[in-house]
Amino acid sequence: MDKIILASQSPRRKQLLEWAEIPFEIFVRETDESYPEGLNVDEVAVHIARNKALAVQDMVTSGSVILAADTIVVLDKRIIGKPKDREDALSILSDLAGKMHAVITGVVIRQHEKEIAFADTTDVFFHELSREQIEFYVDKYKPFDKAGAYAIQEWIGVVGIKSVSGDFYNVMGLPVSRVVRELNKF
Repeated sequence: MDKIILASQSPRRKQLLEWAEIPFEIFVRETDESYPEGLNVDEVAVHIARNKALAVQDMVTSGSVILAADTIVVLDKRIIGKPKDREDALSILSDLAGKMHAVITGVVIRQHEKEIAFADTTDVFFHELSREQIEFYVDKYKPFDKAGAYAIQEWIGVVGIKSVSGDFYNVMGLPVSRVVRELNKF
């Protein structure tokens, strides 16, 4: 596979592509992560991913394949972003405790004007979590750069998640097996 351009600074996406042995370079540009009102939740993640891909398109050679992704967390039809601070992280995790939420990763693969875009959804079920568990996690792992205020591969995923329905790696930030299949189409 030719080297691709990863339009993301996520260490988890970088790690997942390395595990899949996909050669890549990272190009990122600050991107607005807002979205128009009325978009379906699947469309929100793809919209943001597309903006990330378009933001770096002029930085790369014309034949380059760009891969961009964005992950959102949805609880009761409400999109939960990255926590603003410690209190917000505690509040988000308290809301997720004992419930099911959806993790949706929007992916855009572009080369010139050719584009493949899709969203992958994984349902995550948390056990009930005590206030002490939530505080321990937030204070030790500081999940302030993560949608939903957690990373499945950290302590809270190991002890707090009851079950996962869908692609585990999607929750980490990239549905790698589907990405590989789509990249092969290019």
